[in-house]
Amino acid sequence: MIETGNMKNILKKNTMLIALIAVMLLFQILITSRGIGSLFAPANISNLINQNSYVVILASGMLLCILTGGNIDLSVGSIVALVGAVAGTLIVNLQMNIFVSILICLLVGLLIGAWQGFWIAYVRIPPFIVTLAGMMLWRGVALLILNGLTISPFPNTYQKYFTSFLPANASSETIFSLTLIVGFVICLAFVVYALFDRIKKTRKGYTTESLVSMIVRMVLICTSVLFIFFLLGKHKGIPVVLILLAAIVLFYSYYTSKTVPGRHLYALGGNEKATKLSGINTNRVLFSAYANMGFLSAVAALVCVARFNSATPSAGDSYELDAIGACFIGGASAYGGTGTISGAVIGAVFMGVLNNGMSILGIDSNWQKAVKGTVLLAAVVFDVLSKKRVKTT
Repeated sequence: MIETGNMKNILKKNTMLIALIAVMLLFQILITSRGIGSLFAPANISNLINQNSYVVILASGMLLCILTGGNIDLSVGSIVALVGAVAGTLIVNLQMNIFVSILICLLVGLLIGAWQGFWIAYVRIPPFIVTLAGMMLWRGVALLILNGLTISPFPNTYQKYFTSFLPANASSETIFSLTLIVGFVICLAFVVYALFDRIKKTRKGYTTESLVSMIVRMVLICTSVLFIFFLLGKHKGIPVVLILLAAIVLFYSYYTSKTVPGRHLYALGGNEKATKLSGINTNRVLFSAYANMGFLSAVAALVCVARFNSATPSAGDSYELDAIGACFIGGASAYGGTGTISGAVIGAVFMGVLNNGMSILGIDSNWQKAVKGTVLLAAVVFDVLSKKRVKTT
């Protein structure tokens, strides 16, 4: 039997994951009861991944900005539009080498992030003001490059790096088998890593979560992974963009939790004065967070132009709000110093499921915005009240 204390601890540590599963099941019941399809249709799962890939990418960078003290970046949507315009000009209009074009686009995003990071970190202009100015500036530059027109189509040689599936050119049986095997390997690797990490922490005397809580979390995650890969195998296989997302999530998860520079982000958000007095270069930490945000905005732009097969002046509209919302829904603190990449990913998926489920149900877009706004407010209110409860106990 699971003790009451352990149950509360399990629910607290896996609140958003449990909420995500509950919301998905609710939409599935509502959709199937109306006879209009299924949320868990194999094709719909692939679409869900492709449609929300940019949110996961941007949320991974946005979390680093939020960790530094509740700071945000309002310019990411405009950077996506600008880098998309540059990509369209280089790849479609000038027919430049694809890899050279991708490198230039990434450098453009990194330079924009560094430019904004300089004013924020070294001149100490509030991030809200700098990125608000950037939101208008980079959108204007994108419009100037595109001249108000859309650039399309992108060549297949470019699109295959972001919109294709693996394994390619295989029978449906082979696709299903290989996809399911990959799912099992991922679950096995996750379980082995979790066990070795727990053993390592125990030997060093670190505090670890209860064994029951860890087992429940592993069962939830592994079941979800196997189910998703089962559905992907029933469709076209593993989307290439999912591999890119996995690489980004794994890298930034390791960076924030296992490296010294990553821990500096949490320290800066917890108490900047104490962090500075301890010898940490807080300006450099803040600068790197915003330079990185510009780089990931460029990555998101490359994914988006491939998905839409065009570079448009309206690209990236409201993307910054999706990224910010994903972080806060995933457990990031509005005050900084608290949050995880895995939580931001869950928040991104949560928002994607809301969008997808309400769209299938035919709910008006205005109501969709109202629901997402309510969910975001509820997540922040939960964070604030939780911190007040901790202070009073």
